Amino acid sequence: MRVFKRINLLLAMFSLSAGTLYGQDSLLVKRIDKISIETQQEFAPDKRTAVFNVTVENNNGLELKVESDKAQAIGRFRKQLTEEGISLPVKEELLPSSELGGRIYGVASLSVCNNRAKPANSAEMVSQTLLGTPAEVLKKERGYYLIRTPDGYISWTDDAGIQLMNRQEFDLWKSAAKVVFTAEFGHSFSEASLSSLPVSDLVAGNMLNLLSKEKQFYKVAYPDGRIAYIPLKQAEPYTTWAARPNPDANQIIATAKTLIGVPYLWGGTSIKGVDCSGFTRTSYFLNGILLARDASQQALTGEKVDIYQGDSVSINKCLSNLKPGDLLFFTASHSHGKPSRITHTAIYLGNGELIQSAGLVRINSMIKGAANYDDFQTRTLVSARRILTSIGTEGISRINEHPFYNIISK
Repeated sequence: MRVFKRINLLLAMFSLSAGTLYGQDSLLVKRIDKISIETQQEFAPDKRTAVFNVTVENNNGLELKVESDKAQAIGRFRKQLTEEGISLPVKEELLPSSELGGRIYGVASLSVCNNRAKPANSAEMVSQTLLGTPAEVLKKERGYYLIRTPDGYISWTDDAGIQLMNRQEFDLWKSAAKVVFTAEFGHSFSEASLSSLPVSDLVAGNMLNLLSKEKQFYKVAYPDGRIAYIPLKQAEPYTTWAARPNPDANQIIATAKTLIGVPYLWGGTSIKGVDCSGFTRTSYFLNGILLARDASQQALTGEKVDIYQGDSVSINKCLSNLKPGDLLFFTASHSHGKPSRITHTAIYLGNGELIQSAGLVRINSMIKGAANYDDFQTRTLVSARRILTSIGTEGISRINEHPFYNIISK
């Protein structure tokens, strides 16, 4: 059986087979491609948050396989095929996959799980998932699970990093008492003693089930059933941590500054390493607020802040209109006078300064003459958004109000 995974590559890769099978009807592949693209644009325009894949298989004749997490997308694709008079057999797979046997939920079981664009260790790392993060599991392939995390982001993670659960197990996990690891780095231990063997490393934001208190330790359970002990001074009950009032700018900035010097890591969203949007996301997450994953997604949330004078960004407007805690957004280049896509983000500190992950987490200024002036970022600034006044709106939610967490106090 010959398989081509990407429908939009069929013109280059499959035209000969299509012509042979269909009497030189080379337009067939174009027609299928057009329907696929139209369906994807309507129901899954952002592959980071939705799935729509069409596979063409040549096994004694053409056969289509359509896979999506949206039933409407599959229905639309079938309908369009019929309307176009294309009568090829179609195999459907609505995600989550039935092969998971109802275990379509999961909880991250490593301190930091690496999430990739494809199910392979060699694939691009696009995000990370912290221990205790709940997720929807969509399917399994080659030792990896395709998961959707609370920020809506879809990516692949190694099967060693996620504990699968059915609905009942998942609800029990969510409703259990928990602790949040609040120190920057640390370990859990096999006994209530710092001299005992470690169970795992831990980073800020990790969540574990709370079993009891013993001496100066929390006794905790991992999603995969491991039992461990965490020093009381390094963790906080989830109910206390999550019930805090919405953070103010000082809290966001104080958290952001604890990351100064942390290296830039493409796809990083933990204190071990952060990319630009992973940095802004982590600064808010550790204060109980969940943001969208990528800079281009974050740039569509919150309240727009005017930083323009005419058609150009004005530093004077920035100084007068921006407030500490606002997110700044940048583009890699401008073409024909119009900004290209958002590629970078930072947190505004006030007085013309910003904190960003660029090489490492550092503080820079947008004011010429300042010792820490960043000429490139200042020239490529294109927009700003106020997050703190928009908590509870699309893409900006309190963790304890998010349906993926929705933890019931015990």
